[in-house]
This record gives sequence, structure tokens and C-alpha cells, in this order.
Amino acid sequence: MVEVLFSLKNVLVVSLAMNMCLLWQISYFYYYYYDDVDALRITSSSSFWNTSSWRARLHSPPPSSSSATHQNNNNNNNICLNNNNHDDGCHNNNNNKLRKTDENSELPPTATTSFSSTPAPTPDGGESRVINLDHGDPTMYENFWKHKEETTVVTSSWQHISYFSDVTNVCWFLEPQLVSAITRLHNVVGNAVTEGHHIVVGTGSSQLYQAAIYALSSPYVSGPTNVVSAAPFYSSYPLMTDYLKSGLHKWAGDANVFNKEEPYIELVTSPNNPDGFTRQDVVKGDKGILIHDLAYYWPQYTPIVLAADYDIMLFTVSKSTGHAGSRIGWALVKDREIAKKMTAFIEINTIGVSKDSQIRAAKILQTVADTCDHAHQKQSESFFDFSYKLMTERWNKIREAVNKTELFSLPYFPVETCAFSGRTFGQLPAFAWLKCEKVGDCESFLRKHKIHTRGGKHFGASTEYVRISMLSRDSEFELLTQRLPAIIS
Repeated sequence: MVEVLFSLKNVLVVSLAMNMCLLWQISYFYYYYYDDVDALRITSSSSFWNTSSWRARLHSPPPSSSSATHQNNNNNNNICLNNNNHDDGCHNNNNNKLRKTDENSELPPTATTSFSSTPAPTPDGGESRVINLDHGDPTMYENFWKHKEETTVVTSSWQHISYFSDVTNVCWFLEPQLVSAITRLHNVVGNAVTEGHHIVVGTGSSQLYQAAIYALSSPYVSGPTNVVSAAPFYSSYPLMTDYLKSGLHKWAGDANVFNKEEPYIELVTSPNNPDGFTRQDVVKGDKGILIHDLAYYWPQYTPIVLAADYDIMLFTVSKSTGHAGSRIGWALVKDREIAKKMTAFIEINTIGVSKDSQIRAAKILQTVADTCDHAHQKQSESFFDFSYKLMTERWNKIREAVNKTELFSLPYFPVETCAFSGRTFGQLPAFAWLKCEKVGDCESFLRKHKIHTRGGKHFGASTEYVRISMLSRDSEFELLTQRLPAIIS
């Protein structure tokens, strides 16, 4: 009996010690980095917690700590989410660098995060708070959809059990409701030709991109097919192209300098991410195939001047309606065999695409088309009217903020008349391609002022540039427009 009690005593002592250690680490994290309760309240509901920034704070020393002290703490007191040392939220004990992550939902690709211990005073309330505009999380659209209860989808537990949707279709897991919604919306907006194209659904346009380069790469050539895009190009293209190291394709860089007499795939993103300009293909070789990424070819971002009619066109609900979390994209593909190969890739990769997400996306796209019909009948404001006005307001505000200082500049865009809305305007991109006029590393410079962006190097461009999301919540965007003109040096 005495031995049992002695053992229980040891267990309780060890348990108490572990809990005290955990409480110490939580306190350590809170008091060093969130002694401002208001800052904690703001960031707890923002995109900050969806990035690697908080991980860096958890594992970085306080401003007054020495690197030696930090190294000792890091080796002995490393905390991992869910107690899993292999989780993406954890660090290797011998490596204080954050793991690289990137995805079409725009998660940050940077490997390290640093913070200024003496941020410049700003008009947004004492010491600056972190504004994370690195990724394109489209939370701006929440305010519109909060008032659209008709988009609510209720699914019974017995529905959508089967893998199959329409076995007569090339893309056999594509829901007929989504086909109707996609076709109708493109016809209403006039931004793409659907007739003569096969629709392939994917888990976001990132999966469709990978499916497309798989389908277009020949296994019978001597080496991998070159994949290129004109710089500045979307930062995830190189990562997604080479991630699996398949041997079928390889990232070959900037299309502007590609001159090999070899098979190639050119990615044409229009409007372009990150700089917002309309694009055409630049490589004029006779061995190339084009993929058009038209994620931003919608009337809140750019004038619709014609219905795109290319061989392969990629779209996504992430940027068209703001529903990035649904992870639904679609491709319009002319060639049946290419569509079949893309479908085969997705079949092997994920055995289809979530039916629940497809049904939700179909309802949302149909609602967008409905709002366009109602707007024509003067019954209510359409989704695209709401979004266009909001993007116009934001671009006016950020230009006004930038014009108050000589440190930064933004591109200007030619105006065109939109065939859908009848408005004449220049591009209103989802990202601001900001240039630091007097600083060589713009990303690091803004980070010192607690504005997190994505630097030009990730897009094959100069480090003088950064990409800033224009799609954040109002509170974050307002802080940005207050802070930029307050930066002196």
C-alpha cells in the first residue's frame, strides 16, 4: 500500500511540474508579445492566426533576450500544437526557421519572421499592431454575404454519399447543379465562352493548375516540360510546379527570357497576380501550350472587354465570390482528351471533389447571377455592383495614403469600358503592387512597421516591390491606410 501511495505521489509531482511548465510558457508568450489586451482581441479574430507569424512569436525571444538565452529556451521548452512534432505548427528543436508553406489560398511563403522592437508611432493607437496583408484571404466579402440568407444550404446526412455525380460526363464527379451555375454566370457576365468547352471541377484552382500541367506534359519526351510565366508571376507557380518532383515538368522561370527550342507550357494570368495588369502570352515559339489563369477576370476587378475563348481557362470561387474556404475551382477545357487527363489526375489525387462544397458553390454562383437579374430590374444591388464600389473606394483610399509620402508608389492602369456594367474605369486589382522608392528591401522595411506583405523576390521581381492584399476586412485595411503615410523612414 505504501509503495502504491509513493508511486501516486510521484505521478502527481510530475503532472504538477508539467502543468506549471505549460502555464509558464503560455505566460511567457502572452506577457512578452500581447501585454496589450486590445491587440490580442483584434488579432484573435483576424487572419493573423492563419499565418506563421504567431509561430515565430511563440518561438522567438523577447526583444531584451540574448540569442544564447533564447537558444537554451528553444531547445528545452519547444511547444507543438496537438503534441505533434511533425505538425506544420511546430519547429524542429535544432532549427528556429519556420517551415515554408504556400497554397492558392495565399498562405505566406516566407521562411522567417522578424519584428521591430521599437515600432514607429502611428495614428492607429499607440504602438503599431500587426497588419497581415501577405495573403489574399478575401474576408472583404463577408459583409455582403451576411445578408444573403437565401444562400444557406441544408444537407441531409443521407445525401452525397456516393463518389459519383454524373458518369456520362468527362468529369464524372462534377455536380450537375454546379455545371448549370457556372454556365449561367459566365453567360450573364460575358467573361468566358462555355460552349464547346468541358468543365472540370477541382479543389481550388491550384489543384486544377497541377492537373493541367500534368495533362499537358508528355511522358515520351527526353526531359521534363518547361513551365514558364512572365515576371512578375504568381508566387505559388514555381512551388506547385516542382513540389512533387514528378519528372514530367519543371519550373523554367520568367517567360520573358525563355528562348529554348524545347516544349514549354506558358501560364498567362490576366489580370495578373501580383501587379494587376492584363496579360497576353510572350513566348513566340512553336512548341508551346498556353494555360490562362483568369481568377481575377470578373467585373469588380477589371473591365470585361470580351468573352475569353482559350484552350484552357482556370477560375475559382475564392476570388470571384470570396468563398476561399469552400475550395472550389473550375476549368473550361476545349480538348476532350486534355479534360479526361485532368480528371484522371484529380481522381488519383483526391478521388473527386467534395459534393458538399460543389452544392454550396452552385448555390452561391446562382445567387450572384440572380442579383444581376434583380439589379437590372432595379430591385436590389447586385453582388458585382457592391464589390466594384468597395474596390473603387479602397483603391482611392490607398492611393490617397501613398500620395501623402514620397516613400512609396503604385502603378496606374489604362481605362476601358466594361461590356458587362457599361462603366469606364481602370483596373481595380485584388492586390496592390507597391514600390518602395528609397528602400532596397521593401518587405523587410514594412515589416519593421508591422505591415506584413509578400516581397517581390517571390514573384521573380525586384525586392523594391511588395504585394499587399486589398481584400482584407475593413478594420485591417483602415489601419493600413492610416499607417502608410505615417511612416517617415
